[in-house]
Amino acid sequence: MSGQTRQALADAGLDPAYVLDLVQRAVAEDLAGGVDVTSVATVPEGLRGVAAFVPRQAGTVAGTAVAMAVLDHVVDGVTHRIVGRDGPAIVGRPVLEAEGPVRMLLTAERSALNLLCHLSGVATLTRRWVDAVEGTGARIRDTRKTTPGLRALEKYAVRAGGGTNHRMSLSDAALVKDNHVVAAGGVREAFEAVRQAFPGLAVEVECDTVAQVREVLAAGADLVLLDNMALDELREAVAACRERGVMTEASGGLTLDTARAVAETGVDYLAVGALTHSAPVLDLGVDLRTV
Repeated sequence: MSGQTRQALADAGLDPAYVLDLVQRAVAEDLAGGVDVTSVATVPEGLRGVAAFVPRQAGTVAGTAVAMAVLDHVVDGVTHRIVGRDGPAIVGRPVLEAEGPVRMLLTAERSALNLLCHLSGVATLTRRWVDAVEGTGARIRDTRKTTPGLRALEKYAVRAGGGTNHRMSLSDAALVKDNHVVAAGGVREAFEAVRQAFPGLAVEVECDTVAQVREVLAAGADLVLLDNMALDELREAVAACRERGVMTEASGGLTLDTARAVAETGVDYLAVGALTHSAPVLDLGVDLRTV
């Protein structure tokens, strides 16, 4: 992996070793122990070219550094330059160009595009949510509903789209949900059990009713997750939390159509699993020219 690519990944907050491992597995899956038979058969050996990664639709690009890592891994002696940065996509304007042996460029194409299109799709959807609540003070936050093995990349794409990351793993922070409450025998009991076991850890508690909110506030919760509450309930719960200086997060049943109304209740965060589990890809393609 080139120093340029390592720096680009570091600038995106990504671990180069993690990305390299992912890239190696993606390319190995694509080749399945063989070769790119179509490119070997149709492309003259030694032919060089330039592959331009070009948005076919408007959106938010994320993942140029990850695409660079794929090219570094597959293409001998590749040289590349980022034409645009992660951010707004301009249809028809390349975001990345790479020069090298055409056979290798074509072998790298699909793995690079799969990652680039997926991450750009996450960033694009996130941006839509962020724009929907602009001016309210609420922030859009992701969840752990991520593709196994791709969490760090998908959460990076959320950041690229203007969103905020929640915990990266189960060990980062405590989130007491309904099944924990059942197991512990009550919402207050669940909160106090976590506080006793991990006294230095922030504890967020999911509540379904305003009565539960008041109970966990009395116990000392750091953050309250307001799950599937109607707007009137949200306003009441937010007011109760603000009296104690406790932040709030709305979740459950949120849509782009209702996002602004939920944000205007005064919640600090909207938790949106769809950012990572339901984002459609952003359409980008590779245009090749020989040199």
